[in-house]
Amino acid sequence: MRKTFRAAAAVLLLAATALAASAQGRRDSVVLGMVLEPAPGLDPTTASAAAIGEVVHLSVLEGLTKIEMSGAITPLLAESWSVDPDGKLYTFKLRKGVKFHDGEDFDASDVKFSFERAKAEGSTNKAKKAVFDNISRIDTPDAHTVILVLNNADGNFLFRMGENTAVILDPKSAATTASKPVGTGPFRFEDWKKGASVTLVKYDAWRNAAAVKLKRVTYRFISDPAAQVAALLAGDLDAMPRGFPAQNVKQFQADKRFTVEVGSTTGETMVTINNKRKPLDDVRVRKAIAAAIDRKAVLDGSMEGLGTPIGSHMVPSEAGYVDYSTQLKFDPERAKALLKEAGVETPLNLTLTLPPTAYARKGGEIVAAQLAKVGIVAKIENVEWAQWLSGTFKGNFDLTIISHAEPLDIDRYADPNYYWGYDSKAFRDLFKQYNESTETKTRLKLLGDMQKRLFDDQVNVWMYVLPHVSVARKPLKGIWTSSPIFANDLAALSW
Repeated sequence: MRKTFRAAAAVLLLAATALAASAQGRRDSVVLGMVLEPAPGLDPTTASAAAIGEVVHLSVLEGLTKIEMSGAITPLLAESWSVDPDGKLYTFKLRKGVKFHDGEDFDASDVKFSFERAKAEGSTNKAKKAVFDNISRIDTPDAHTVILVLNNADGNFLFRMGENTAVILDPKSAATTASKPVGTGPFRFEDWKKGASVTLVKYDAWRNAAAVKLKRVTYRFISDPAAQVAALLAGDLDAMPRGFPAQNVKQFQADKRFTVEVGSTTGETMVTINNKRKPLDDVRVRKAIAAAIDRKAVLDGSMEGLGTPIGSHMVPSEAGYVDYSTQLKFDPERAKALLKEAGVETPLNLTLTLPPTAYARKGGEIVAAQLAKVGIVAKIENVEWAQWLSGTFKGNFDLTIISHAEPLDIDRYADPNYYWGYDSKAFRDLFKQYNESTETKTRLKLLGDMQKRLFDDQVNVWMYVLPHVSVARKPLKGIWTSSPIFANDLAALSW
């Protein structure tokens, strides 16, 4: 009997030890869920998907400045900087002793290389025109000083240096960043299982490695909302830093195992219109589409009412924002009259292309039903993210629903080759004045003028600001509660 008791006790002790070891192991690793897989690769300086930044920005790849969760700009690879009074000359003092994950030293030459690469003819950096083409000269008087001279003053320049488009790469590894990013951040790339996950591991030689609590971070890509919920409840995910389905928020708020945060982003969620295609090139048709859409019904039906209505391409958290949301009325009869005035025979057959995000798929069904009531038959075409990037984002679409995540991205409307095909000299002139102005009051007025121009031209149908909805197991700390940029500050996470 005594032997049996001892054997049972030994089994219990082994089980308890294994459980403790497992629990301890979880204290230095985390599994995060993401809605979209990065595409086409992991280089944010050559591709535009926000999901790329979510995986590698601030964790693997770093820039001169860091945009904090609050939106504040703090030093990162640059330990300090100064700006000349005219706002055209920036001098950055770089951190010393920084190394890339492959052992290469970081210095001023890497900054010069990265920015010249972004400026180069054929560059696909999404900030090329707005940011890097405005840099007229890059001087490196010593290994730890970079002087950037701008053609025109840019009041947002330090913010732009903290976006993922401005991360610093090393010439020896830059070409393979899309498949194997090498940076200076607190985590290094380990593995990418296409269609499933990306794994990062702690970079022990990082300058502040002692403060980093996690040794391993795995991103799992789960586009289906029901699967996201199931994975969290089963313990297969420790958190979804953003993009959690709004319809499940109340369920997880009532579950004491989880923390739910609802904050803000810079994502303008909208029905994007191909301005180059007939009859969508007629402003009356675009206004008809806008009048046919009940944005409150879309917000309530697809986002449980979470999100702030907008009427042009800026969000309330950005300086210079003007609220046009109340000036766009839901008016199906006006929509019908505008279509008739434009000479459009109904039914007007269009395609509504929807990427795999929950807000797009659910919102798209509501939008299509509303458009049908005014004689616009919007055939829904569901596509995966890679298809959206290779087709829709290249201009092959009629209508789509997307949330533009990049902050301060009203500049996209100054590019007639951007995928929605808006070609307005009047807007470009306003944007040029904005870029050339150094006076804050003037710049804010010009931002208002640009928003009004977009609203008057009804370039797209802006609906709401995408909310930041995150869910995490309660012992996990450091998940961002809002998203001024789409990134994850992994060095701040701990159990």
